[in-house]
Formats: sequence, structure tokens, C-alpha cells
Amino acid sequence: MTQFVLVPGAWLGAWAWKKVTPLLEKEGHQVYPVTLTGMGERVHLLNKDVGMETAVADVLNVIRYNELDEIVLVGHSFAGKVVAAVGDRVPEKVKLLLYLDAFRPDMVRTPQGGFDPQNEFGPQPPGALGIPLTEKTLDTIGKDVQGADRAWMLSLGTAWPLKHASDPITLSEKLDSVKCAYVFCTESGDPVDEILQGKWGPLEGPHREIDSGHWPMVTKPEELVRDLLALAAE
Repeated sequence: MTQFVLVPGAWLGAWAWKKVTPLLEKEGHQVYPVTLTGMGERVHLLNKDVGMETAVADVLNVIRYNELDEIVLVGHSFAGKVVAAVGDRVPEKVKLLLYLDAFRPDMVRTPQGGFDPQNEFGPQPPGALGIPLTEKTLDTIGKDVQGADRAWMLSLGTAWPLKHASDPITLSEKLDSVKCAYVFCTESGDPVDEILQGKWGPLEGPHREIDSGHWPMVTKPEELVRDLLALAAE
């Protein structure tokens, strides 16, 4: 039995794992899908101070208050930044860090991962605290999200807090001891063959590929669960 902690990426909440959770539980595993403060059912808590430290605390508290050990900590998209920071704080709790089509940290001790999301998504209205999920975003990195799945995502997606993007993380040597693995999505933008060739730095563990856009938990849940279980078993 493995304990999976699932951290969703931008615009999502624990709801995004709705198709994955029962499949993992059917195999006898425990699953803890996380909603980060400011998104999903916690959207009402968004304020100007919600950023990476808030997100890291969200996940650390799930681990602490569920008394978890030897977890497989899955970070999707920008949440690769979150799970890396969590793994750095409590390496003794993490059996495997699994980056799902996600930010992959460099093994450096300097701040990394911060950027201005408005350079990518365009200027936001004055006073805006987040970037909304749009049809254009789905078309750009998740063309396979169609029909009822598209309507579902657009109805539940919430603005992505700006500071989740702009706040960097700083990692220590403690993260070096944590095993990691990767799942890459072939239709989400970055050419997987270039990633595997090391264009953006070496991979530090095994990987799997899914023929999907950026949200395989929505469009390819069975394939994703298969890969999560395979990587967790290596």
C-alpha cells in the first residue's frame, strides 16, 4: 500500500483528481488530493499574500495532520515547484517526488522558478490577484480536453494566484537525497525528445510518457494511474 499525495497545478483543486483517486484506491492505495489555498474550494481565501510559502504549508499540513510517511508526492505543472520545496523541508517523509508534466528544479542552492505570469498570459486588470483559466489556455496546452471534460474544467477552474508564479523557491542539499521520477505529456508544448536529451538539464530519475495534453488526470486517467504505479514501484 502506497500513500499518494496529489498536488494539482494552476487553476485546479483536489477536484481535478476525481477520476484518478478511485482508480488508485481500487488498487489498495491511500490517496490525499490537495487543494492549495486560493484555488478550488479554497478560492475564498485568496489574498495578496497567498504565494509559495502558503502552498508549501498547505502540503506540509496534509502530511502532518494525516500522519503520513513514505509518501509518493506528485506535483502537476507549477506544483513541481511546490513539491520540490516540500521534499526539501521533510525529505524523511517522501519516498518519491513525482513531477507530472511539471516544473523540474535545478540542483542549485540559489532562488529559482520565479517569473512574471503576465508576460505569458498578458496583463491583468489592476488589483487582480490571479490569472483566470481560459479557452485559449486549454487550446494551447490541452487540446484534448473536449466536450464534457472541457465544460467541467472551465466551470470549476479558479484564478491561479500570481505569487504562485512570481515567488521563487530556494532548495538545500537535503533534496538531493530524495528519489524523483517524471511523467511527460507529449501534447502539452515542450518537445519531450528535447527534454530527454537534456536540453533543460539532466533528469534525475526514471520517466514515462503519456500521449495527452497538459491534463492527463482529466483525459487519460487510466494511463496516468498505470504510470504512477509503475514509477512508484521502481
